[in-house]
Amino acid sequence: MTLLSLLEGSPTLLIGLAMLAGLLVGSFLNVVIYRLPVMMERAWKQEARMMLELPEEPDTSTFNLALPASSCPHCGHKIRWYENVPLISWLVLRGKCSACSAPISTRYPIIECVAAIMAGITAWQVGYSDWLPALIIAGWCLLALAMIDFDTTLLPDSMTYPLLWAGLLLAVMGISPVSLTDAVIGAAAGYLTLWSVYWAFKLLTGKEGMGYGDFKLLAALGAWLGWQMLPLVIVLSSLVGAVVGGLLMLSGLIKRDQGIPFGPYLAGAGWLALLWGQDIVTLYLGLFKY
Repeated sequence: MTLLSLLEGSPTLLIGLAMLAGLLVGSFLNVVIYRLPVMMERAWKQEARMMLELPEEPDTSTFNLALPASSCPHCGHKIRWYENVPLISWLVLRGKCSACSAPISTRYPIIECVAAIMAGITAWQVGYSDWLPALIIAGWCLLALAMIDFDTTLLPDSMTYPLLWAGLLLAVMGISPVSLTDAVIGAAAGYLTLWSVYWAFKLLTGKEGMGYGDFKLLAALGAWLGWQMLPLVIVLSSLVGAVVGGLLMLSGLIKRDQGIPFGPYLAGAGWLALLWGQDIVTLYLGLFKY
């Protein structure tokens, strides 16, 4: 019996492997969430110096998703491979650096667990199919984008564009349940919808209500979901954003005129729509049928 036949015949094994993969990928997502914005900032500074015809700053160190090796930010201790096993190492070390005992943020195991849970839920909901790996990877990308936007109010093109093209390519290949026509219209409509809202808000208030990254993220979601699901994504993300923003203002954690990144709500709503979009629409129509 092959592994593929085992996965097809055993949902429990499929879910377990998906969650194990989520733990491993979650560890890498922590690297992406922290390092990618830093890489972008370094590239922007270099471009600015070139535009201003200033001498280039000496490249003192290599910094990308692979190098340098992970280390403790407090003492510089290089993290050994057995100290970097997803979730297990954090538990064994009791959330502290093995060299200086400085606390290791609980965010790292949380991201790993969330990535694992998302993969497991996706496998449980979708089952064994060619569409499953694509959905799991899309969920991980949305998680990373949400956290990067939460931290920096940035949605990197290096992630939103590949997500967009992947959605269209999967439609071309017939793996996506969305037709190519619906995917293309969804991508265009997703971008133009928030682009229109952005300019209407700016003309009325003179302020920028959101960034261009939000347009690109909704365009990517439109390519994966089709144009029919865009209203659901917009409504879900707006409702959650309004509730969370209102609670943050009432609690005094943010000021009334302080900007709140919209990307995490878009990403969350997009993931829900990918898994349960049609069910939510059917439930809504059923509730308001009479």
